[in-house]
Amino acid sequence: MNQRIYLDTSVYGGVFDSEFTKPSEILFEQIRNGYFDLISSAVVQEEIMAAPTEVIKFFEEMLDYADIIEVDERVLHLRAAYLKAKIISPRYSDDALHGALATLSNCQIIVSWNFKHIVHFEKIPLYNAVNILQGYQPISIYSPLEVIKYE
Repeated sequence: MNQRIYLDTSVYGGVFDSEFTKPSEILFEQIRNGYFDLISSAVVQEEIMAAPTEVIKFFEEMLDYADIIEVDERVLHLRAAYLKAKIISPRYSDDALHGALATLSNCQIIVSWNFKHIVHFEKIPLYNAVNILQGYQPISIYSPLEVIKYE
């Protein structure tokens, strides 16, 4: 059974950022080849609409491989718990929303290039502490470099 992975918006944009291109492309190729089950969300879709045209087009191409999840009351409740725990400030509440969406859609991994609010050694245990206190499973949080399969 494949791992369910939630990609935030930064990973789609990473394909077109010279610093992140290669590992982002490898990850998406592995998704296309069936190594992972891709989960995305209405939040990612909304954020992508503000991105350059090439990122929007790429995201739309990847929709054939993705399950899209919606925001509901449980997701909003978990996001509120992350904010109450001061993992991140309300200004960046969409980053907390990504964590809640991934957790509640039973993803094993959140993949992101966001090293400030998501993939950060101080934040990851806090997200998981809140998950456990709220009755949810902990979730792994990595950059694409840490998720791609190496031969």
